[in-house]
Amino acid sequence: MITALTLTDFRSYASATLRVGAGPVVLHGPNGAGKTNLLEALSLFTPGRGLRGATAVEMGRREPGEAGGRAWAVALTLDGGDGDEIKLGTGVQSAGAARRIVRIDGETAPPGRLLDYLRPVWATPEQDRLFSDARAERLKFFDRLVFAADPAHAATVSAYEKALRERLRLLTDGAEGREADPLWLDALELRLAESGARAAMARASALEALQAGIDARGDRPFPQADLGLSGEAEGLAVSGADEAAIAAVIREGMVRSRGRDAAAGRSLYGPHRSDLTALHREKNRPAAEGSSGEQKALVLNLILAQIVRLKSEGGASPVLLLDEAPAHLDANRRAALFDEIVALNLQAFMTGTEAALFEDLQGRARFVRVEGGALLAEA
Repeated sequence: MITALTLTDFRSYASATLRVGAGPVVLHGPNGAGKTNLLEALSLFTPGRGLRGATAVEMGRREPGEAGGRAWAVALTLDGGDGDEIKLGTGVQSAGAARRIVRIDGETAPPGRLLDYLRPVWATPEQDRLFSDARAERLKFFDRLVFAADPAHAATVSAYEKALRERLRLLTDGAEGREADPLWLDALELRLAESGARAAMARASALEALQAGIDARGDRPFPQADLGLSGEAEGLAVSGADEAAIAAVIREGMVRSRGRDAAAGRSLYGPHRSDLTALHREKNRPAAEGSSGEQKALVLNLILAQIVRLKSEGGASPVLLLDEAPAHLDANRRAALFDEIVALNLQAFMTGTEAALFEDLQGRARFVRVEGGALLAEA
């Protein structure tokens, strides 16, 4: 459980500390006050760039006239049980540094180790039309859900993407008249096949678990979705193919697509082209055709199924980050969402412009007003 969040020269905050306990925290205040900055800080305690997808350079605070952001730091204190505290930290040591450092109890650690202590899951306004937006964004969203329960998946996807970039560089060099090293190309495609097959297997397993979680939530006032994964590798995984068979198919597909990829200047085949699909079960139509409110409710139901899954599997505690949570939700679904968070005994951080939007949480959550870079705790 998080007990304190401390920011130093992060985004709009010169210095701020938010002390919290178990249960929901409501961060309310005017637009531009810095509410989402707090959620972004919390989202950095997982592999990747956080909920905004920003670079480390973009996160440093800037005074008027400063050319670049300052060195910044974000620190969390966790209650480790039996009176023990765990200290997590991340940030950059110098202005303009491109790579952020992670520390656990003062010792430098790889970002993947953060998932041993905390598993942030978030929803943002950008996801309100997740199912009708770009395919790549859906896959990123789904991969975050996968590695929240399976931390190794983050390293698998990273290894795949690195090899994919190197392969494309070789192919485009060849298209420009520089001969690609065939042995190196073969080695990269073997690496892509192996990591791609592992990623497909992890996605298929997560899809099955999340669908079961959604199906078990049939009495909730959220629309249910029938999930799917479009992609050759994932289709094989769902049908029961083993990892070696999937890797063989990926490798063959990579070899076949060399010429096309070289001509196009981008990689047109592979598990990075897969997509998360969803069918609104009650209306029997693709989720992409739904309104922003329907899509948001579908996403929230998926995220809540993920939270239940993480809690049932044990390990690090899930933490829910909801930016502008009440937006596009009717009063009934808003109240149901809050009831669900409380019933799950979930530590959740939610933002909104008006405290009144969270009136169903009065007496059950801590309310903090955010204004001008200051955090004003309310009784």
